[in-house]
Order: sequence, then C-alpha cells, then structure tokens
Amino acid sequence: MISQVLAERPPDDAELVRRIAQGDQRAFETLMRHHNRMLYRIARSILKNEAEAEDAVQEAYLAAYRNMGSFRGGSKLSTWLGRIVINEAYGRLRKQKRAAIIVPFDAQERGEQRIQEGNMVDEKTEQPEAAAMRAELRQLLERKIDELPAQFRTVFMLRDVEELTVEETAECLDVPAATVRTRAFRARALLRESLAQEIDVATVNAFGFAGERCDRIVAAVFDRLGSSVCNISAGTPGEPA
Repeated sequence: MISQVLAERPPDDAELVRRIAQGDQRAFETLMRHHNRMLYRIARSILKNEAEAEDAVQEAYLAAYRNMGSFRGGSKLSTWLGRIVINEAYGRLRKQKRAAIIVPFDAQERGEQRIQEGNMVDEKTEQPEAAAMRAELRQLLERKIDELPAQFRTVFMLRDVEELTVEETAECLDVPAATVRTRAFRARALLRESLAQEIDVATVNAFGFAGERCDRIVAAVFDRLGSSVCNISAGTPGEPA
C-alpha cells in the first residue's frame, strides 16, 4: 500500500518524513532517488572529486536519516538536505587540509571509471564521432566549472545546473539572496570568459592541415602529376611535350 501511494503521485515532504521516521525503507529510497542528483552535484562542486562526492552524499543521507525526527518543515526538504551535504563536504575539505592529504589516486580512478561507465550507457545509441564530441564538450565544461572559485562554483551548480531559485539557493548556503545573485552573475561571467578563451584557441587550430592530411594530398598530387607527365611524353607528334 505504501509503495502504491508513493508511486501514484510525486513525493510529498511531510509524508516522506513521517514514513521515514517510522522506519519505512521504501520511503527513504524514494527520498534518495528524488534528491540524489542535486546532492551529488552540490558535493561535487565543493570537493571536485567524484568518489569523494559520492561518499559525502552517503554520509549526508545517513545523518539525515538519524535526524529525520528533527525536521519540522520550516524549509523545503531539499534545502534541508542540501545544507547537510554542504556541511559534510566542507567538513571533508577541512580534514583533508589538516592532514595535508590529497584524495588517493585509486579513489579518483574509481570515480573516473564510474563516469566512463555512465558515458558508455549514455552514448551507446550515438554515432562514435558524435559521442566523442559530446564527451569532450562535457569534459571541457566540467573542467571550467571546477576552475571557478569555490563560492561561485557551488552557487552556479545550484542556480544554473539544478535550477534552484535564488531563495532556495540562499537557504541552502545560509547566505543572503543578494549574495546569491552576485555570485551567480560573477560565476556566469567567469565561465563565459574561460570558455571564450578555449574557443579562441580552438578557432586558430580549426580545420588543421599539417601532418597526415597534408602529406596525403601532396603525395596524391605528385602521383597524378607523374601520370600526366607520362601521358604528355607519349603524346602525338607535333604536340607540346
């Protein structure tokens, strides 16, 4: 009966919280599947590492589950969860800085492998050239987002990627709405500038002609020129050689 109710209509915050607090695992799964993408993107924007972001989201869910009874509905469930994952992500950053450690290579490798596996699923119906181009564009955009200053990066992720409102973003980050607007504007400007620089460099090198293509055309011309010389030499008397 519970699963039918959850399947028939979109998740309701109050209902989910009540059922989770009562120990309903299906309701908790519904909550996680509904908020997974947003929370992962928030954590990823702070930690800049896929494996660490996944771990942070998991810890945030566990913290939310343990404290579900404290949720009073004063804010949206999504923003409440957002604050938890933000705290978890920044806590991990502080631990890394104190220990002066970098995320282990194997953890980074696992994260990259998960992305590659996901890309394979997404791109299996595309032509290889289109899939490769789309992957390159996505990687370029992700790299440029990663290069944004931290305070701009998370706001951009919430506002422009997850499309949260200014008010929801401000509540997640516990900053004034005016700060969100300023940071979002600055993030977009920085991202446009950075992408424009990449495009300028790419434009200079567009339709490159050096290397194999150049060699192939030169060889083909000489090959045809050789044939033409032979035909001219074998021409009829009186014709120019």
